[in-house]
Amino acid sequence: MKSLQKLLSLIIFLFISGSYAQIDLNYQSPHPDILSLADAPMPPIMSINYDGSKAILIYRNQYISIEELSEKEMRLGGLRINPKTNSSSRSRKYNNISIFDINSKTEIPVTGLPENAKITNISWSNAQDKIAFINATENGVALWVIDYNTRKATRLTEPNLNANMGSPMTWLKDDSGFIVKMLPQNRKSLIDTENAVPSGPVISVNEEGQKAQNRTYQDLLKNTSDEANFETLATSELWKVTLDGKKSKWKNAAMYRNISPSPDGNYFLVSETKRPFSYIVPYFRFPTSYTIYDGKGTLSKNIVDVPLIEELPQGFMAVQTGPRSISWRDDQPATLIWAEALDFGDPENEVEYRDIVFQLPAPFTARPRQLIQSKLRYAGIEWGDDNTAVLYGRWWNTRTSRVEFFNPSDPSAEPKLFVERNYQDRYSDPGSFVTSRNEFGRNVLEISNGNVHLIGDGFSPEGKLPFVDRYNLTENTTERIYKAEPGEMLESITRMLDTEKGLILTRLESSTTFPNYYIRNIKNGSLEQLSFFENPFKAVQDVHKEVITYKRDDGLDLSATLYLPVGYDKEKKEKMPMIMWAYPREFVDAASASQVTSSDNQFTYMSYGSPLYWVNRGYVVLDNTAFPIIGEDGEQPNDTFVEQLVANAKAGIDAVDALGYIDRNRVAVGGHSYGAFMTANLLSHSDLFAAGIARSGAYNRTMTPFGFQAEERHYWEAPDVYNTMSPFMQAHKMKTPMLLIHGEADNNSGTYPMQSERYFNALKGLGAPVRLVMLPNESHGYAARESIMHMLWEQDEWLETHVKNKKE
Repeated sequence: MKSLQKLLSLIIFLFISGSYAQIDLNYQSPHPDILSLADAPMPPIMSINYDGSKAILIYRNQYISIEELSEKEMRLGGLRINPKTNSSSRSRKYNNISIFDINSKTEIPVTGLPENAKITNISWSNAQDKIAFINATENGVALWVIDYNTRKATRLTEPNLNANMGSPMTWLKDDSGFIVKMLPQNRKSLIDTENAVPSGPVISVNEEGQKAQNRTYQDLLKNTSDEANFETLATSELWKVTLDGKKSKWKNAAMYRNISPSPDGNYFLVSETKRPFSYIVPYFRFPTSYTIYDGKGTLSKNIVDVPLIEELPQGFMAVQTGPRSISWRDDQPATLIWAEALDFGDPENEVEYRDIVFQLPAPFTARPRQLIQSKLRYAGIEWGDDNTAVLYGRWWNTRTSRVEFFNPSDPSAEPKLFVERNYQDRYSDPGSFVTSRNEFGRNVLEISNGNVHLIGDGFSPEGKLPFVDRYNLTENTTERIYKAEPGEMLESITRMLDTEKGLILTRLESSTTFPNYYIRNIKNGSLEQLSFFENPFKAVQDVHKEVITYKRDDGLDLSATLYLPVGYDKEKKEKMPMIMWAYPREFVDAASASQVTSSDNQFTYMSYGSPLYWVNRGYVVLDNTAFPIIGEDGEQPNDTFVEQLVANAKAGIDAVDALGYIDRNRVAVGGHSYGAFMTANLLSHSDLFAAGIARSGAYNRTMTPFGFQAEERHYWEAPDVYNTMSPFMQAHKMKTPMLLIHGEADNNSGTYPMQSERYFNALKGLGAPVRLVMLPNESHGYAARESIMHMLWEQDEWLETHVKNKKE
C-alpha cells in the first residue's frame, strides 16, 4: 500500500510539475511518516509564578485553520488587525487553562472558562493569586479573570475591548481591578477602501531634501482613507474595571498605546499616538506623547511629545534626539527615568559618552536630575537600592556590551566596570543578575551582605553547563557556587527561587526526553520534578544524533548537528541523501564565530519549519549548520559573503562525507528567510547541491536599498556588494532545481512576496528548473494547518524527485 501511495504521489507531482505556467491544485497532505510527526499532540505550556509555589498549564492548538487565517484583516501602519474582533489578527491563541498543584503534582480544571476559548494576554496579578486573560469571540474580545484558589473563571467585561494597539488591560497595583482600553461609545465607521472612489492622487514630498533612509517596512499607510481607518481602530476610551465588574470611565477617547502604573500604584505613565501619520514608517514611529496621570485620571505632567520619526542618521545605533526609553524606576515609589543622546543620535559622531540618563521623581515639578552617562548606547538599567544599580550599554558595530555598577544617589561617584565584552562571545558571558520582588512587587537586584548572584548558560568547549555565581560588590570577586555536571541530561536554569535556601527553578531535557521543570537545591543537591511531559515524537527518538565539529578550508572551526535516518545501520554505512539546513550569521571575529552552542542532549523537537521530519524518510539531516560570515579588522562581513557562504557549505558536506554516511551527489540545501537567501546564492555560485528549498526569502537586494540583515551601508555606498549578493542578479548562473515557497501576505521587512515572484520569473525566463508555491494569506511564518501540511508535501516531493531519486 505504501509503495502504491508513493507511486501515485510521484505521478501527481511529476504531472503537475510539467510545462504548465500555473497549476490548480488543492491542499495536499505529506507522506504518513511526516504527517504523524507534524500532527503529534504537543504538551501544554507551564507558567510558574515568581516563587515556584503556583503554576498553570496553558493549552493551544498546534495550528489554526485556513478559514481562521482567511478572516478579514486590515493592514495599517505596520499593524495587522481583525476589524470584527478589534484585536491582532496574527496573535497566538490558546484554548484552555488549568491549575497545576505544585504539591500534589496534579492538574485541576478551571470552572467557568468560555466555550471555544481563544485566549491571549495571560497575566498573573501582582499578588500572584489571580490570572487575567483576554478571550476573543466572533464579535470582540472580553476580559476574564481566574481565581487561583477557587479555580473559577469570571468574565468582567462585554466583548468591547480594543486590543488593536497592544494589551488592552493593565492590573491595578492593589489587584482590585484594571485600567482597560474599550471601544469608544461613538466610534466612527470604517471606510470601505476596496470600493472607495479616490478624490485625488497620493502625493509624497521631500522638498527640503531631508534624508530618510528607512528599511522596507510592510503594511504601511497609503492614503487618507488608511489614515482615517487607522485612527478609528487605534482609538480607545480608558475605563477602570473592578473585580466585581463595576466600571467607570477613566480617560476620554484617544489613540492610547501603553498604560504603565508607577511601582506604588499612585500614578500612570500613558503613551498616546498622535497625528501626523507617515506613509514610510510604522505606527511606533508616529508622534507619541508621554503623560503622567494620577489614580483618578487627572493630568499630573506632560513629560514629552516625541515628534514623527522619519529621518534618522544612518546606522543601527542611530536614535532620536530628546527623551526616549521612558519608564519607571523599579526601586522607588514613583520616579521616572529616560535616556537622551549626547551624540545627536548619530553613531558617526565621535564622543566620550553616547547617552545620558535622567530621573524625575513625583510630583514631577522639579528639574530632571542627571543619573549617569553611558559610553555606549543606553540599553537599560537593573535597579537595586538607593546605592546600587547596574547600567547596560551596547554598541552593535563592534558587538560590544558594557555592564557597570553605579550609585544612583551620587551622580559624582565613578561607576565601577563589571564587564565589557563581545556579546557574540558566548563562552565569556558572565550571566544575568538574580532579582527578587521588592515591596512594590517589582523585580530588582537581590543584594545580600554585599553580594549579588548571577545565573549563566555556561557555554564552553565542554558544552553547556549552566552555573550560579556569587559576586562581592566590595571586593569585586566572583565565586562559583553551582555548576551543572556533564551527563545525558541538558540543564537550563530558569531563575532563582530562594537564594538563602539555594533553590533554583531549572529545566532538564535529553535528546529523547521532553523538557521538564524541576526545583533544584544547589546546597544539598536535592531535585524535585514539577512537570511530567511526555515525548510526542517517539517515532524518531532512537535516531543517532551528534554535534560534529570540522574546519573550513581557511582553518575556521565550524559545527553542526548531525542526524542519521531512523533505523540507519552505522556498521553498513549505506550512502544516503542529505539535507543541509542553515541560517547565515555575521560576526566581527573568528573566535566567536567558531563557538559551539548546540548539544547532543538537546531535545529533538519537530517544529513546522524543521528539516528533521526527513530522518523518518531516509535522509541524513545536517541541522543548525554553522554559516558564519566574518569581517575582521575593519572589514565588512558582506564584502566576502559569497566566498564564505560556499566555503561553509563545502566544509559541512566534506565533514559528513568523510564519516561515510552520504552520497555527496545527492545533497539538498534549504533555509527560511535569510536562509532562503543563502540557499539561492549557494545554488547560483556552486555545484555542491542536487536541489534547494528556499522559503520566504529576499533575492534582489536593490529592493532593500537602505540596508538588510546586518548590512548598514546603503546600495549607493556598496553597489557591488548588493549586486553580487543578489541571487536575482545571478539568475543566469542558476541551473539547479529550486523550490520557492512564500507566504502571500509576508509582513517581514524586506521579504515582500514580490521577491519570490520576480525571482521565479527571472529563473523561468532563463530556463532554470524552478517551482514557486505561494501560500494564501500566510505571513513570514506559516500558521494554517492546510498551508503547513501542503508545504511539507511540496518539500517532500521535491526532495524525492530531485535528490533521493536524482537522475544521473
